[in-house]
Amino acid sequence: MGDAAPTLPFPAEEQRPRRRSRRWPWIVTLVIVLALVAAAAVGAEALARGAVQTGVRQIVVTQLDLPADQEVDVEVDGLVLPQLLSGRLDRITVASDDVALGPVTGDVHVALTEVPLSADAAAGPGTATVRLDEEQLRSLLATIDGFPADTLGIAAPDLTIGTELSVFGAAFPIGVALLPGAAEGDLTLTPTRFTLGETDVDADALRAQFGGVADAVLRTWDVCIAEHLPAALTLTSVQVDGDTLVAGFDIDGALVIDPDLRAAGSCP
Repeated sequence: MGDAAPTLPFPAEEQRPRRRSRRWPWIVTLVIVLALVAAAAVGAEALARGAVQTGVRQIVVTQLDLPADQEVDVEVDGLVLPQLLSGRLDRITVASDDVALGPVTGDVHVALTEVPLSADAAAGPGTATVRLDEEQLRSLLATIDGFPADTLGIAAPDLTIGTELSVFGAAFPIGVALLPGAAEGDLTLTPTRFTLGETDVDADALRAQFGGVADAVLRTWDVCIAEHLPAALTLTSVQVDGDTLVAGFDIDGALVIDPDLRAAGSCP
């Protein structure tokens, strides 16, 4: 038999242990770090949003003299942290039910844009809506001399009232449908339909039968509501939605720095 093959000083090529790649541990570490950073950012965003919502709610409760436990919903559009760094909030909305507005209460929704974080800059334009149910609307219209607020009803798209016209001592019941609207910041109530007793009649028929006495029900009511609201708010729209009256307002963003705009307006 021949001599045995000599032993090689190193393993054959296929027997050499393969070197482990060091790339994957670094990638795993990077993923973990990024996940931690993302979690921290999410946590910081949540904390920032909560702080802004709490701060805005406190300002609203204080400025409107609301009960400390009043439910006030505050929403901030978009990511809060970048907006805080820029010094302005792009858009915030505030909503609360049963907010006192002069002699009445209503459900209020306010949206403000470009809200500054400093106390010396005005906000951008804003809007507001106020919803009044039948009872709340009666309370508002009861402040108008001669308006039969106790007979007020809501029948979309109109409001309704009942009154009487008297001629030679005889009283005739009149029903009037009033279309609500807005003109130059005032609430307008324009008669659109009439009933005389149980019969539908038009304005010409009423004037022919009652003469100048009919003016009491043919008139358009112009109702100034400025004295019940901050001067920064201007009434722009009014409509009936189901069983509520919805009033829309434009808001002057300077109210955040001008106390006169936060004070109640005035009526002629």
